[in-house]
Amino acid sequence: MGINEVFVVIWFLVILVAAYIEITTMDLTSVWFAIGALVAFILAVLGVPFVFQLFVFILLSILLLISVKPLAKNYLRANVVSTNADRLIGKVAICVKEIAPGDRGQVKVDGQIWTAVTEDGDGILVDEKVEILAIEGVKLIVMKQ
Repeated sequence: MGINEVFVVIWFLVILVAAYIEITTMDLTSVWFAIGALVAFILAVLGVPFVFQLFVFILLSILLLISVKPLAKNYLRANVVSTNADRLIGKVAICVKEIAPGDRGQVKVDGQIWTAVTEDGDGILVDEKVEILAIEGVKLIVMKQ
């Protein structure tokens, strides 16, 4: 097996690994590396030097990650069905369990206790007021008011 065939196999394996990671995580991150590896795979099949293959893989993967991922996430988020919990966004809540920097705590809003994290990773003390910015799953994203 020649050196060029080795690169063809390597890029094929990168495609498979990146695709597998994307399928299992659904995070819209690894798919861009799979696409970059696919282009590098095609270049390897055409006999393009490895340095150029690697350059194209890195450049294309990063460009796709930076430019397309936010658009794809916004498109997928637009298809989310609203729930009654959405009415909490913009409301003021009271911290009932301290939110340590970068950790979770609890807030009370409309008589209900919710798990909460801060948007910027700052800490919030008990009895401080917070504004609810978003809901992710069963936790609120909050900001000190």
